[in-house]
Amino acid sequence: MKVAEIRELTVDDLRARVKDLDDQLFRLRIQKSMGQLEAPARVREVRKDLARIKTILKEKQAAGSRQ
Repeated sequence: MKVAEIRELTVDDLRARVKDLDDQLFRLRIQKSMGQLEAPARVREVRKDLARIKTILKEKQAAGSRQ
């Protein structure tokens, strides 16, 4: 997911996306531990997307508290 796309989302949408990615990352880690993970690079992609979304969420929350 690109940063420009993430910035267009609302705070509620971002929170929902964080929850979804957390669940997805959990499932990928379970698959990895059982040796059933078909795309190991997917774990890295999910972690990076999660970090991007959390960063932008913090930025939006900080901007909202300043106003």
